[in-house]
Amino acid sequence: MVADSLVYHPTVAHYLRFVATTVGRDKLLRTLQYFSRFYAWYLYRTNNPERIIAPFEAIKKQFGLTRKCLRIGKNVEHFKAAATAFDNKTMDPIIKICAVGRQLGYAMYLSLDTVTYLDAAGIRPMTSAKRLQKEAYRAWFTGLMFNTISGLYILWQLRQREQSIDKKDGEGVVESKKIQRERNSTNIQLISDLCDLTVPSAALGYANLDDGIVGLAGTVSSLIGIWGAWKKTA
Repeated sequence: MVADSLVYHPTVAHYLRFVATTVGRDKLLRTLQYFSRFYAWYLYRTNNPERIIAPFEAIKKQFGLTRKCLRIGKNVEHFKAAATAFDNKTMDPIIKICAVGRQLGYAMYLSLDTVTYLDAAGIRPMTSAKRLQKEAYRAWFTGLMFNTISGLYILWQLRQREQSIDKKDGEGVVESKKIQRERNSTNIQLISDLCDLTVPSAALGYANLDDGIVGLAGTVSSLIGIWGAWKKTA
């Protein structure tokens, strides 16, 4: 039967594994949140009435609040990752510093973000909520900058490795393909980080970016995240 073919199709099983993960659900919500941010801006700029814009503003706000709730407790994961990177004796020193900086930046962002949840949800208003959220964005920006520096350094290392191999040799061909895969992976992560940097940069006033640019950039990085999470659950 057609229904059985659809229900038992491998893609359906893959989708169920994907949405069973917190990361998968978060990336889906994030994509809708940032696309709504962009589309609400677009509708406003094209002089659409408030009743047309309001649903997308609501999606942006409510999905953002939902994701904030889902992130509660995730800071512990990044503190542990920072400690693990710090204790690693074999890691390249520059990559190690960037890894520790990235994880501590993310951990502080999530810690401060958690503190502001009660205010954002209207459960317990806080006079310091705006200041704490600004500090959270600053921590996220720091973590993303460390990750960006790490990505650029890795690309430089790959270029150095590539120049030292003989592509006419069998082992050299294999190594060249391995380097290309690593380069593609690093480039994708770098694009995602640069897109994400628009969010705290705009919030902190480091760059004059409107909701259209931030929304599009956030949508791109979210789609990259979905792609990565989808591959991991294959």
